Amino acid sequence: MSAKNFFTKEQQEQIVNAIKTAELNTSGEVRVHVEETCDGEVLDRAAFVFSKLKMHKTALRNGVLFYLAVKARKFAILGDSGINQKVADNFWDEINTHVLSRFKEGKHADGLSEGIIMAGEQLKAHFPYQDDDINELSDDISFGKN
Repeated sequence: MSAKNFFTKEQQEQIVNAIKTAELNTSGEVRVHVEETCDGEVLDRAAFVFSKLKMHKTALRNGVLFYLAVKARKFAILGDSGINQKVADNFWDEINTHVLSRFKEGKHADGLSEGIIMAGEQLKAHFPYQDDDINELSDDISFGKN
């Protein structure tokens, strides 16, 4: 199964809607990237994708990447430096645990969607939505070529 076909059209819409909902509460920016394989350490690959998607270019450095390699069965959540300066080291652990538990049930779209909403709620405390907030990053899911 390819990364692009891992989620149905309806599941992709569910995930994008979760991103839009999460971003209603925060100036933080959320992206989801799905690819097939991940050679090496998942956080290293997520950091590479984070940079490739130019997520470090947000004004407040408050981007969050949900990274999933479907064939390799690897997952990571990666926040930018603006977030990491304000939160505890284990900030993403609860969300990560929740998402992985849903993945084990075979509910990948639900897990991602729920994790994204949880991230939005967490980010709201540190990066509340501003009236002049603009959507700095695409809400669409990006897909790797491998």
